[in-house]
Amino acid sequence: MPTFIEMPKLSDTMTEGTLLQWHVKEGDAVRSGQVIADVETDKATMEMEAFDTGIVGRIYVPAGGRAPLGSILMALVAEGEEAPDTPPVSAAAPAAATPPPSSANTAAIAPSRGSVAPSHAVAAPVVALTTSGGRVKASPLARKIASSKGVNLGAIAGTGPGGRIIARDVTNAPVNGSAAVASGPAPRMIRPVLDFDPKAERIPLTGMRNIIADRLLVSKTTIPHFYLNVELDAAPLMKLRTQVNETVPADGNKFTVNDFILKAMVLACVDVPEVNAAFDVDAIIRYQSVNISVAIAVPDGLVTPVIRNAQAKSMLDLSKAVKVLAEKAKTKKLSPDDFAGGTITVSNLGAYGVDNFDAIINPPQAAILAIGSIRNVPVVSESGAIVPGQRMWVGMSCDHRVIDGAVGATFLQVFRKYIENPALMLV
Repeated sequence: MPTFIEMPKLSDTMTEGTLLQWHVKEGDAVRSGQVIADVETDKATMEMEAFDTGIVGRIYVPAGGRAPLGSILMALVAEGEEAPDTPPVSAAAPAAATPPPSSANTAAIAPSRGSVAPSHAVAAPVVALTTSGGRVKASPLARKIASSKGVNLGAIAGTGPGGRIIARDVTNAPVNGSAAVASGPAPRMIRPVLDFDPKAERIPLTGMRNIIADRLLVSKTTIPHFYLNVELDAAPLMKLRTQVNETVPADGNKFTVNDFILKAMVLACVDVPEVNAAFDVDAIIRYQSVNISVAIAVPDGLVTPVIRNAQAKSMLDLSKAVKVLAEKAKTKKLSPDDFAGGTITVSNLGAYGVDNFDAIINPPQAAILAIGSIRNVPVVSESGAIVPGQRMWVGMSCDHRVIDGAVGATFLQVFRKYIENPALMLV
């Protein structure tokens, strides 16, 4: 009997994935643990390994095709065994796979074990589908928002794969507990006019870009942001960093400015635990572990892998952890586990020459730090003289449901203490 390789759930927000490339073809022998495909998930592009041994009897989803969570991608067979032309229908399969734009292949699909990206195709909305047990099909984030807004999921049109309700569907629903089924696409948006530029290029959204758009829209429309900004004296940090790196062997671990920022952030979270928290409908979750999501730019978007239990790590540990995550992001080797459990995010655009900016909160977290560049500027000394100085702007975006202004200000005061007295971070 054929073994069907299915699309697995690799993150809590995943509903669909894009199969970027097959590394095997029909007729090839496959061994357990072999990399058989590259799949784009809502977090990153990952390698998918086979969990069984056999011969590739049939590939049902072509390269470039999108497949819902729980969709059959391929069939493995034994020597002399035949694979069916179409995969069996599984109860876990919400809909058929979507072929790449240039392909006419419309093969149906069912469940999996790989890496995938929740790409939210904008199609005519379908009334919210239910499972065989009558439960409405909706993403965890959509359910959370619906609960907080008092929206009846059973009356919402889902625009996600297979009619699944996603966050933006709930965000755009009336707050009356009995939302009417939408007659058009859930999100209201002004479409771009292309008449004046017929040569404009239309670039299809990747799964990652779809998720970035969806999550940030939810963040800005459901989280009451407020912003704090402070200018810090970065001269002591830069001096200590130079002294420390001068003692490091040529082949040793050199410390970056970001390493000091991460350590100061962790210590501030320990000192002001109210910031290391999240809003959960009828409660505030205050985390005991400081799990830092580090924003890393990649060619097709932005990823935020996590350094977990950062409060128990030395600056050297943090420095090495960031370098490992950055290398994995660059080579597309990040795994779902690398993204799990973030409690607060830091975004550093200083290396890009950005002086200051306000970042959007990474839900369901309650705060994000925005780090600007370190600038050589004239400053006024305590004696009133104009002297050379080094300054850095730091912005903090807060969820006002969780963090009050005084708490956010206290956090930044503590963060300032460590940045301007960096030796405290080494004891």
